[in-house]
Amino acid sequence: MKKVIAVVLALAALTWAQTSSVKSDSTQTKATTAESKTSGAPEAKANPDDVKSVDAIMAALYDVISGPAGPRNWDRFRSLFASKATLAAIYKDKQGQLHSIVMTPEDYVTHDAPYFEKNAFFEHEVARQSESFGNIAHAFSTYASTKTKGGEPFERGINSIELYQDAGRWWVLTILWDSEREGNSIPAQYLKNSQ
Repeated sequence: MKKVIAVVLALAALTWAQTSSVKSDSTQTKATTAESKTSGAPEAKANPDDVKSVDAIMAALYDVISGPAGPRNWDRFRSLFASKATLAAIYKDKQGQLHSIVMTPEDYVTHDAPYFEKNAFFEHEVARQSESFGNIAHAFSTYASTKTKGGEPFERGINSIELYQDAGRWWVLTILWDSEREGNSIPAQYLKNSQ
């Protein structure tokens, strides 16, 4: 399954490389449309219970992408993110070279929705190390991905999540993740919650 995820990320990176080198009118229109969806307020109003605290928004992030094969509630997903939010992944290609891919929430929906339509996918938080000050927070959130709810993990990793509080709610500003693999084991301190 790790290979499947790496292939999906590599294909997404390749798609970005191809679309950036070919500037057709339709590509520019699609880019403008995607930008408008993430440059202002989210299209969908957030459920207040999803965004009332750091714990709540973290739970919503994992819950909204988890489930049996089929559609996800993408409006709920979009509602968790701030204007200009990003998601980014670090991955290794077949030659062992590290790469990164950066996307908007809308890019994530576009690239991952087809996978979720055909595959069950559940992800949950194993542990969290958090820091906060004023209206900002950072969570180093260790995750496990499974094919069934409560099943055996096929992948683990860490989500580094930046959040802030504004307008009576919490917002996700960025998520950067890396998965556990040979030579990149999760340190013991990230397998337990902050004291």
